[in-house]
Amino acid sequence: MEAGARGGGGCAPAGGAPRGLLALLLLLLLLASAPLRLQAGELGDGCGHIVTYKDSGTMTSKNYPGTYPNHTVCEKTITVPKGKRLILRLADLDIESQTCASDYLLFTSNSDQYGPYCGSMNVPKELLLNTSEVTVRFQSGSHISGRGFLLTYASSDHPDLITCLERANHYLMTEYSKFCPAGCKDIAGDISGNVVDGYRDTSLLCKAAIHAGIIADELGGQINVLQRKGISRYEGVLANGVLSRDGSLSEKRFLFTSNGCSRSLSLDSDNQITASSSWQWVSEIGEQVLWSPGQARLQNQGPSWASGDSSKNHRQREWLEIDLGEKKKITGIRTTGSTQSNFNFYVKSFVMNFKNNNSKWRTYKGIGNNEEKVFQGNFNFRDPVRNNFIPPIVARYVRVVPKKWHQRIALKVELIGCQITQGINVTMVAVPLVLLLVLLSAGMGIFAAFRKRKKKGHSNGSAKAQKTDCWKQIKYPFARHQSAEFTISYDNEKEMTQKLDLITSDMVDYQQPLMLGTGTVTRKGSTFRPMDTEAAAAAAAAAEAGASSGACGHYDCPLSAGRHEYALPWASPEPEYATPIVERHLARAHTFSARGYRAPGSQQVHKHSLSSGSFFPAAAAGAAGAGGAGHPKPRSPAPSAPGYDRPKAGGCLSAEPDYQRPPRNDAYAAPRDGLKPLNQTAVTALL
Repeated sequence: MEAGARGGGGCAPAGGAPRGLLALLLLLLLLASAPLRLQAGELGDGCGHIVTYKDSGTMTSKNYPGTYPNHTVCEKTITVPKGKRLILRLADLDIESQTCASDYLLFTSNSDQYGPYCGSMNVPKELLLNTSEVTVRFQSGSHISGRGFLLTYASSDHPDLITCLERANHYLMTEYSKFCPAGCKDIAGDISGNVVDGYRDTSLLCKAAIHAGIIADELGGQINVLQRKGISRYEGVLANGVLSRDGSLSEKRFLFTSNGCSRSLSLDSDNQITASSSWQWVSEIGEQVLWSPGQARLQNQGPSWASGDSSKNHRQREWLEIDLGEKKKITGIRTTGSTQSNFNFYVKSFVMNFKNNNSKWRTYKGIGNNEEKVFQGNFNFRDPVRNNFIPPIVARYVRVVPKKWHQRIALKVELIGCQITQGINVTMVAVPLVLLLVLLSAGMGIFAAFRKRKKKGHSNGSAKAQKTDCWKQIKYPFARHQSAEFTISYDNEKEMTQKLDLITSDMVDYQQPLMLGTGTVTRKGSTFRPMDTEAAAAAAAAAEAGASSGACGHYDCPLSAGRHEYALPWASPEPEYATPIVERHLARAHTFSARGYRAPGSQQVHKHSLSSGSFFPAAAAGAAGAGGAGHPKPRSPAPSAPGYDRPKAGGCLSAEPDYQRPPRNDAYAAPRDGLKPLNQTAVTALL
């Protein structure tokens, strides 16, 4: 029994040994395969903050800037638009491994590989790749310390790319422009200041730009920075989800330049603000206080607007609506809570709705995910918070719809923006301008054609007049025309040579024989012969001039070839030739000489057209005084042959003629006393 029992007891350990060995082997296998399963299961879990957009983004390892976890892998493919090159900037790289065996950062593309990078290796701060796509791989093994990496990227359109960790004191220029990538808002780092006073130069550039509303965190963008002298204190505020801190004195500060659309949009009346409901509070003394929508202006003193329902589960959505009166560009909003210390009411988050006339309400959405964007509101009842709209809202009506609040919904608001710039309607300007140009062109063409036709008619008339063999009859003897023949005038002051002008013209008709004036005497060339009483004087003057110069007088000498002959007078019972009338000054109107009227003389005559002289009455008056009473008598001798030769009859002459020289005389002599009066017909013809 003992032996059996002893034997049975001896067999038990022999049977349990194989089972224990099997369990041990299974445990060892599990331990050996655990890292492989952990690594395969956590592929991608080693990635931290990642924000990507079309052409820029930011990427970090997990827990950055804390220690990255053990045995993790982060693998991410980043791209920029096709045709662009990829720019990578490593803001920070801290990997514990020195051999890059288990901990490293690697970039691979279809054709190239960059890395692996780890430890204390000399890693380039910027990589310009020859591709638009690259795969980022970060792997970690067992380690004790290490922050991992911080990477930013952009397309080659932005060679001035900076990282999220760059500060203003890294640059010495007073003005410069840089490109911030998307995703810098949640990167660790402090900023001090605000958009009005500026930011301390130790602040992160891109994070400060998001705080100021210059760029959106989802987009990134270009910033323009101005370096200025520092101030003694920087006030920190919450804006666009970024909290800036109060800062102390610094040597320099920086500000951002903007598009200028950042002024307060004022409201004309309280009626432009409405709400879904209002809270009516009864004070301890029984006074009723209405927290109405009209009190929702940020500049107003006293309590704000508050909703009528204080429960967290509202039966309806509460809202505060603002009517701007017209469509405007809204770039931001500032909000506060109740501003009353006894009423700790404020809105923690909200969304924005907007619309225009006769349109439906729309919700302002985010850029990347196309979902309604939730804005971070206030964190207390007192301090204002600013949120910018990138892109801006263009609308007349806007609503602030609270999402979360503390105790009760209470709001004061101020909208930021500007008037909409009215663009020029090209069509409205271009169409009238084109029509005006067409009308002007047509008018100029018609005018040119009419003028050409008129000029052609004149040339034809002149040609016909030159081809006629006889003089035209005078059709309108009483019509006045501008002189087309010649003008004789006299200058007695300095005994200047009398001149004769021949003015050519297309006119064939003869002109009026006289031009009457006061103060001066101007005699127009006439087709009428002088009076018979003047024939003797004219003949004598012609004889004297002919003896000295060998030329004949103006009336005695026959016309040369090509010049007009005298026109035949009209058949009339009146005297054959008209008697010239000379109008003198009123003071001498009846002063006449006893010897009659004589034509003036000439000392020298030009062969062709000569410039006319001038007649000076003062000189004539002096001559009259020297000769005694009345007008002085001319010095020319008595005529040798009274009368005038009859003009030749014939056709038109073609040769260039010479006019006769008029006899020289200092002045007109007074007509004789025995002149016959002119009849009415002659006077009418002369006038």
